[in-house]
Amino acid sequence: MTKDKDFKRLVRTRMTETGENFTTARTALLAANQNASQSAEATSESTIDPQIDRFRAKTLRTFMPNGRITAIPTKRRALVLILIEVLASLDPDRVYDEKQLNGILGEFHPDFALLRRELIDYRLLERNAHTGEYWVNPNPPTHTGSQAQEMAGLEVFLR
Repeated sequence: MTKDKDFKRLVRTRMTETGENFTTARTALLAANQNASQSAEATSESTIDPQIDRFRAKTLRTFMPNGRITAIPTKRRALVLILIEVLASLDPDRVYDEKQLNGILGEFHPDFALLRRELIDYRLLERNAHTGEYWVNPNPPTHTGSQAQEMAGLEVFLR
């Protein structure tokens, strides 16, 4: 059974309207949603899914109400969104030394080391371990496994 309360409510609404059982109503809604997303992708690649846009707005309202991170999200998907927002403050054509990068990340949250590690782990930032230089990854890789689930749909917010 789904944990997504909003989707579950949509399924139950469809069940009362059509008389379908839960599984049939769920399958029909998933198919309709998939068809809608495929047609939206076909018409415009830059269109942002409204559900993802709502998630972004809510996450930013909760964790970055004034442009600073008030708390580090424990849910990985919300953390990825926050990392993308932090990444937007970095110049993609500039190479930063560790002290400069820590200063920028420190403006967002006192735990700049965590932010830096997470940006590296998601390969949004690259680094040279020998020289201590950091730069924005110009071509973020295609993520796999759990990182792919956490990044799903959020790539549109990358430059």
